[in-house]
Amino acid sequence: MKKSIFCFILIFAILFSVPSSAYEVTGFEVKSANALLASFDTDEILYSKNIDERVFPASITKIMTAAVILDAVPDLNDYTVTMTNTAYTKILGTGSSVLNAKVGEIFTGKDALASILISSAGDVVYAFAEAISGDVDAFTDKMNEKAAELGLTGTHYQNPIGLHDENNYTTVRDIYTLYKYVLKNYPVFKELTSKSRYTVAATNLSSSRILSTTNLMIDPNTVYFYSYATSGKTGFTDESGRCLASTAEYDGYTYICITMNCPTEKGVRNEFVTSKSLYRWAFNNFKYKSVLDISAPVCEIKVRESMSADYVSLYPEKQLTAILPKDADESTLIINPCLVSGSVRAPVHKGDILGTADVIYAEQVIGTVNLVAGNDLKRSAVLAVLAFFKSVFTSGVFKVILILAVIFVIGFILYTVYINRKKKRRGRKVKYVPLKKEETKRSKKTERIDSVSPPDPSGDDYFNI
Repeated sequence: MKKSIFCFILIFAILFSVPSSAYEVTGFEVKSANALLASFDTDEILYSKNIDERVFPASITKIMTAAVILDAVPDLNDYTVTMTNTAYTKILGTGSSVLNAKVGEIFTGKDALASILISSAGDVVYAFAEAISGDVDAFTDKMNEKAAELGLTGTHYQNPIGLHDENNYTTVRDIYTLYKYVLKNYPVFKELTSKSRYTVAATNLSSSRILSTTNLMIDPNTVYFYSYATSGKTGFTDESGRCLASTAEYDGYTYICITMNCPTEKGVRNEFVTSKSLYRWAFNNFKYKSVLDISAPVCEIKVRESMSADYVSLYPEKQLTAILPKDADESTLIINPCLVSGSVRAPVHKGDILGTADVIYAEQVIGTVNLVAGNDLKRSAVLAVLAFFKSVFTSGVFKVILILAVIFVIGFILYTVYINRKKKRRGRKVKYVPLKKEETKRSKKTERIDSVSPPDPSGDDYFNI
């Protein structure tokens, strides 16, 4: 138990002593106030900057909007969204990007979602929210429920568009968790956010429209194009600055990059420049490396009640690979085992999980694996019986019973002694009579005897005595 507590304290200290960035970037400046670059595959954070600080998400909010829509509408092609008068009126004067949909215009579910994710159309967001929940506020409640379900403790939504509001906030860490979730669970999300152009089919009130992405990293017609970028969602308000959540893939590696609150300097869109620089830095400087060998024991644990051996070796349950700098010295890796207890009872079976091991590099836990027994150890019946009696006689309950028994015996002895002494005192007790009272008593007794006349031998009563 003490060892488990120690392991927990050690891991806690390591996790909370990690600097703001796991590795330092070189050759460029991260212009965004808040940023993160992490592996989509291993969840390792390679770079971080103020990722738990509260930020305004702007249209990054629409990632959660899409998640709630896709939960409610499994088949977008078999669903329609109608632009209502309330939705049209509500968007007026907000400054939000719009599709300029007409009141009464009907879209397929997929076209409506595409306009939200590709061109960030706020008017269609309101229409979709009303179609699903009846009104925008009820839909926003669903967004907050989803945030709680995903454990986004630093996030709260006040509207589904991302219009600035002090109560519409999040963190970079929460955006990363959410973005990774939607990419894994909603294929259509990645499909739509990877498109630079999308054609919205003709509707009952309009001819077809061509949408252009706001994520210039996937638009080959811009200077910010990055050929390895695969998806993204942008955001902007005066209060939030320029924001971007994106992904990039190269040579079997997939990364997620979040850049928030980027300044615009002389017309340069730093959210794209910074994200591209972080991707290049990761692709050029890191690679997968094997950090644990399943054939090499990590440690051993004491085994009780076995005649075969006193210890069993523990091995990694599976091969562990991690993304490390290409020039990393693997000898600097720290393997920190945490066992289930100080010892275990036989029998032990090969493959039994008896602990875990954290692999630490550059003061960061880069992976955790289970530790399993490397062989079988049978239980000895004799040692088991001896251990049972030992446990009985050394248990706290037995000690309490023994103490109570001793107290009872001592009490019984003291009580017996007390009773015996009391009886002896009663047997030896003599009544004390003062001398004068004794003489007076004797004198009276003599007088009574003298006052009685002896019988007359000649009388009739003499023979009746």
